[in-house]
Amino acid sequence: MSDLLTDRLNKILPRIISDDFLSGSGIGNEISFYIFDYPPEEELRVRTHLRFLVDHIPKQKPELRFTHINLFDLVLDHLKQRKLLEKALQIQREKGDEALKAALAGPLHPEKLASIFCEVARPDQNKLVLVSGVGSVYPLLRTSGLLSNLQNVMGPIPLVLFYPGKYDQLTLRLFGKLSLSAHVDGVAKSKKPEHYYRAFRLVP
Repeated sequence: MSDLLTDRLNKILPRIISDDFLSGSGIGNEISFYIFDYPPEEELRVRTHLRFLVDHIPKQKPELRFTHINLFDLVLDHLKQRKLLEKALQIQREKGDEALKAALAGPLHPEKLASIFCEVARPDQNKLVLVSGVGSVYPLLRTSGLLSNLQNVMGPIPLVLFYPGKYDQLTLRLFGKLSLSAHVDGVAKSKKPEHYYRAFRLVP
């Protein structure tokens, strides 16, 4: 299969295992956060390629220590550990999504999740972190809020976020439509798009 997404996917592996990428060469003092955006309808293709990356990074660069974090799994594990998962499911069944989001606003606050993320990512040991599950965890977790809180705790290691939507190095649009700042707690508010200026587009 040859199309734009396939071509972009094929460029990921050589890029993320290159010495320049891993050392942060060419980005100055910016945070080493990267976004690979893709059409949300291609989610299954991207998941398949992620499995390919996880399998082939050790073959191509055995000395590279890395981890892959699925945000949906991270949130589920966090709720299980705090014995909140069953209660959360009950709230969702009985009161709906908005009540669930309100109930989990504290436990899933981006600052708290950033700390939990770092415990799993282990930036003191790993040299690369791949992140997926953005679409699955929405609307419980706002990706931009998590990224903002990770800036000060992840250090210099590259973080690559696989994002089902559009990113132009200024605006994050989940599913290609939602402006994250325009949807706070499920309520449409300001139409001004959210800017996350410290992330780079992984592959044009």
